[in-house]
Amino acid sequence: MELSPPSDVDGAPSPFRSGFVALIGRPNVGKSTLLNQLVGEKVAITSPVAQTTRNRLRAILTTPQAQLVLLDTPGIHKPHHLLGQRLVQSARGAIGEVDVVLLLVDGSQPAGRGDAFIVELLSQSRTPVHLALNKADQVAPDQQDDLLASYQALLAPALTWPLHRCSALTGAGCPDLVEALAADLPPGPHLYPADAVSDQPEQLLLGELIREQVLHHTREEVPHSVAVRVERIVEDGPRTAVLATVVVERSSQKGILIGKGGQMLRTIGQGARLQMQKVFDGPVYLELFVKVVPNWRSHPGRLAELGYRGD
Repeated sequence: MELSPPSDVDGAPSPFRSGFVALIGRPNVGKSTLLNQLVGEKVAITSPVAQTTRNRLRAILTTPQAQLVLLDTPGIHKPHHLLGQRLVQSARGAIGEVDVVLLLVDGSQPAGRGDAFIVELLSQSRTPVHLALNKADQVAPDQQDDLLASYQALLAPALTWPLHRCSALTGAGCPDLVEALAADLPPGPHLYPADAVSDQPEQLLLGELIREQVLHHTREEVPHSVAVRVERIVEDGPRTAVLATVVVERSSQKGILIGKGGQMLRTIGQGARLQMQKVFDGPVYLELFVKVVPNWRSHPGRLAELGYRGD
């Protein structure tokens, strides 16, 4: 996004701004898709499955005026197990650690109780909040005013948060959204190199690419019961070898993931390998194993081993 450097009232150039922006919202409102749209690269996995995001992922967006470090947080929902509690804890914890909060909602639907809960939560924070109505591409022109009014009612009468319309899918409204968020950041230097787009550990990124394929190819409870641990990454000449374990809770889920004659696991591996080749810009050998760890989502020690600490 190319913008001319802004100026203060007296004509002097405004200072460069930098800081952290947390994307907060219910599951499946498009936070990860928006993150990828804003930075122009895939740094977060996406799927139609709710609760896709499990870690606070940091993406970096640098414009001529500012550097925004964007935190993609797990969707805030009513948890049903310890993993869910830790995901919500992670999202809520981000609110007090950032300079600006972007509350993303599904703007193709009227405001609901889940949105009202998050608005109440954020109203207790002193952090500046922007409200973005996503999925503008799915809203007919004659519905826009009614949908906007339902979210304005959530804020009335005490909250004066800026409201934005955008589409994470098409990019509509995103340049104006970035400019508005940047204006609320404090003056400061670059926090990362200007060409950086993420500070994710390599193992986390690769594990998420594998989990994304599981989300796309399986149904029912299987996607929610899966975790991925990358055991080893070996640079072998022009080729990178990756060894990973896919963890499930039940033997029946293991059977689904492996599939008849190992076909499902091959399909998952092929899809993940294609994405990994973009990361390494070269050929990748991927070896996947499936392991049953009963009730890992409710076991503190297992959660810690798999990187879900709730921080």
